[in-house]
Amino acid sequence: MADDEILPVVTFGNLMTEGTALSRRGQHDKALGCFNDALRLRVGDKRCLVTRSKCFLKLGDTENSLKDAEASLQTDKTYSEGLYQKAETLYTMGDFEFALVFYHRGRMLRPDVHKFQLGINKAEEAIVNCIGSPSLVKLESKEDLCFVSRQAESKKENQNQQTKPTKDQKQTKKKSARTERQLLGKLYADKVYLEKLLEDEDLMQTNTRHGVKVLDLVLDGISYLNNRRDFWQQQKPIYARVYERKCLQKGWLQDKKRKIAAIVRSIAKDMEDIELLLARGSAEESCRKAERLLKKMQEWTEEEVPNKYELIGDLYSCIGNAQLAMGQMQAALRSHGMDLDYAKRYALPEAMSRALDNMGHVYARLGMFYQAIYTWEDKIPLARSSLEKAWLFHEIGRCYLEVDNAEAAQEYGQRSLQSADDEGDVEWQLHATVLVAQAQVKMKDYRSAIMNFERALEKAKLLPSEAAQNGIIA
Repeated sequence: MADDEILPVVTFGNLMTEGTALSRRGQHDKALGCFNDALRLRVGDKRCLVTRSKCFLKLGDTENSLKDAEASLQTDKTYSEGLYQKAETLYTMGDFEFALVFYHRGRMLRPDVHKFQLGINKAEEAIVNCIGSPSLVKLESKEDLCFVSRQAESKKENQNQQTKPTKDQKQTKKKSARTERQLLGKLYADKVYLEKLLEDEDLMQTNTRHGVKVLDLVLDGISYLNNRRDFWQQQKPIYARVYERKCLQKGWLQDKKRKIAAIVRSIAKDMEDIELLLARGSAEESCRKAERLLKKMQEWTEEEVPNKYELIGDLYSCIGNAQLAMGQMQAALRSHGMDLDYAKRYALPEAMSRALDNMGHVYARLGMFYQAIYTWEDKIPLARSSLEKAWLFHEIGRCYLEVDNAEAAQEYGQRSLQSADDEGDVEWQLHATVLVAQAQVKMKDYRSAIMNFERALEKAKLLPSEAAQNGIIA
């Protein structure tokens, strides 16, 4: 190697970019090495930890995947990507009930992220497939079981056992039989049976054909039922169950819940249809369906649809996007303006960010570049991630380039590049570098422009994008 040969600088962003590209190609072992090196440069980076957790999960290493997901939440318990990755790992491990807890936690923090609702659906389905639906459980009082349980407990208290009770057994004594019966339903009989088996010391000391001690199997079964009891206690406390049962006896709560559930299912299906129609190019039909749903939405009460005004804003956004696709620019502006009004009135920052984004796109399509710049600059404080900032700064810089303000275009291009580097996203690194180079051409700084076009060409080869390469060379 020549003495004057310059070695490439290894940065956190480059390692993230390379690792992501390798992972997408299925080379997870090599990608893991990149993420390990990246974490040495930036210890505890939560985004890198989540990315490495995904890589471990692809390799089937659920233990390390869970460790990384939990580590990403150490400094920020509300980090949505960390919560989702932890839930996904727990789901893969078969811990469906705990996965459900974290899917719910993520959805409460980020109701706009649809993948949390999908996670809730699949976790609930997995739980039902494993243990049956809780709605099918009938809470019954079986006197013979109560008698056996009380008799067994009395016998345990009076006997001098040589072995100390386990932690699970101590917790079992503290829980009242009545509470456990309500929480476990039909499974309460199984728990009583397992506890009764513990009294047979000879049986407990025997082994199965596979060499497993019967005592261990019984204690595992009791531990599993205790975990189920604690989970359902957390999801719906006893006092809530008592109140609900009283209401069900009157007959009105069940009907009310059924009606609300039907409305929610109907809205979810219609929203999905509206988005699918637009994605498939049927903008006119998508717009009509959204307008019909908007009319129905305004007739429902907030009690029937708790997030009514948020959904109204979503519908105005869908209508605006469909109108933009049909070329109805002024109508699209009005619809997105209504979305913005609802977002401001009901303090919905995600909806406000979305509306400003859409309005900026419409202004840019109309050639009203200054209005687009002002609109997108209002959105900057609402941008939540480096990737969102990367494309936002790029779009603002592109508008400045259109109005011949090359200095501002270069500044926003550099800000876009910095955000893309932070995210490790090659595609936006390419777009930002090209924008900077084009601004430098307008400023007649040709030497810097050539260097940036060459950097952009290297980025284009990583994607790879033959069209981008040919455009940069030209």
